[in-house]
Amino acid sequence: MPDAVRTAAVRAVLIMSLTIIQAMVAFLSTLTGSWLAFPMVLSSVASTVVATWAVLDVWVTRQVWNQRHGVVSEPSSTARQMRRERRRAQRVARAAERDEAGGRIRGRRSAGDLSRA
Repeated sequence: MPDAVRTAAVRAVLIMSLTIIQAMVAFLSTLTGSWLAFPMVLSSVASTVVATWAVLDVWVTRQVWNQRHGVVSEPSSTARQMRRERRRAQRVARAAERDEAGGRIRGRRSAGDLSRA
């Protein structure tokens, strides 16, 4: 994950976790009938808007990164190299089969074999 996207993701996770904590405090203070309940509910609504914005920021940052830098594809295994070797071996096998058949397309008969009715 690119640094810009990682930074946005970490920021979004922190904001979301604070929003969840704030919502829980608002809920508990509402249950107890505390004076802090109303301000906490209002700030929880505002925090929810900010958290939504932060998550959208991650998505937009990722899209911008992909547009500017292209999608970086780095396989975690040797799967790509093995596919290349397999394809190369198949091409060599097909070429050998063609040479063995004398350049003819497989399944075709020679000019002397017209029909076997």
